[in-house]
Amino acid sequence: MNAAVQFVKARLLLFVVIGLGAATALPVAPALWRAAQAGQFQPHAPDWPLFFQQPLAVQIHVVTAIAALAIGTAVWLLPKGRGPHKALGWSWVVLMMITALASLFITGLNGGFYSLIHLLSGWVIVALPMAIYAIRRRNVRAHRRHMAAVFVAGLVVAGAFTFIPGRFMFQLFFG
Repeated sequence: MNAAVQFVKARLLLFVVIGLGAATALPVAPALWRAAQAGQFQPHAPDWPLFFQQPLAVQIHVVTAIAALAIGTAVWLLPKGRGPHKALGWSWVVLMMITALASLFITGLNGGFYSLIHLLSGWVIVALPMAIYAIRRRNVRAHRRHMAAVFVAGLVVAGAFTFIPGRFMFQLFFG
């Protein structure tokens, strides 16, 4: 596949990810709109004292998730199968695994118990090795499908719901 076709595919994929992110934000939009109307929505630099008051598991989870979002986006935009894709891909896998494992220690939203979002964490912990297995068996299609699903569900969808007013990420950037 030539470079021009790969470039167009990468850009198209970026627009799909942005579209999915926007679609994911739709359920959150009414709450954000109400917060904006009430004057609670005031974008600002991260509230670092609030961040450092959080348990270590939350801090690790947030830092690795943000790094995974940045690196995962770069991986999708770069040509596939080459050195940068592989190096950044392995970095992304490690960050996603740490993010998912750290989330298992975050139970504050559900009174100290696991919630439904933890099923997503378990799925990420299983899907990442499946994606690695697929590419080692040269099944590029399955690898791409697993990695895209982890990126969209594990970062874009789950991430959008962390910005609901009253939740930590909303407070960190907007509250």
